[in-house]
Order: sequence, then C-alpha cells, then structure tokens
Amino acid sequence: QVQLVESGGGLVQPGGSLGLSCAASGSIGSINVMGWYRQAPGKQRELVARIISGGGTNYAGSVKGRFIISRDTTENTVYLQMNSLKPEDTAVYYCNVGTTWGTYWGQGTQVTVSS
Repeated sequence: QVQLVESGGGLVQPGGSLGLSCAASGSIGSINVMGWYRQAPGKQRELVARIISGGGTNYAGSVKGRFIISRDTTENTVYLQMNSLKPEDTAVYYCNVGTTWGTYWGQGTQVTVSS
C-alpha cells in the first residue's frame, strides 16, 4: 500500500506564487518518476511536470519557465513551485508517483488563480 499526501494549493491572485508538495510513504519500492498532473473543469487531465529517477525533468509547454519541479529523494517527496500564475492554471492538481510496483495518485488539491 502506497500513500500520497499532498499539501499546498489554495487561492492566489494572477501573477502570484504557490507551492505544492507530495510525500509518498508505504510499500514504495523503487521510485521511477514523480510528477504533477492537473485537471480543469470540463478538460482532460494533463501532465504539468515530472522528474525521473535520474533527475531529468519534463514540463508542459504552458508552464515551462514559470513552474519548477523538484524532489527530496530521502523523504520521497516531490515539490512544485508555481510562479507567475495565470487564471488558466486554475485546476485540481494531482501528484503522481510511478514505482516498481505500480502507479499511484494523490487525492488532488485545488489551485485557483483569480483576482
């Protein structure tokens, strides 16, 4: 059993910043990838950013240069620093962890960008 506990999120004005974190615990095994996805109302869930075991990162084009993904391998925690937020970043953000045993999702945390 793997548990993912997300924190962060909330309401922020356009141009502001927010940070998300996701801690993985339980029978994790070896982590291959940690990442963040988001789903806005009426839209499909999409990849925001991910970091693989070797440290390489991928970002969605819409967030590149504004968001930064990082991790603490000793704590099995992944972070997402979101800067210069835009209203179109409003969505439920989900943590995703891929391990040798399977792929796991967090419960989701709401991010709302509005004035």
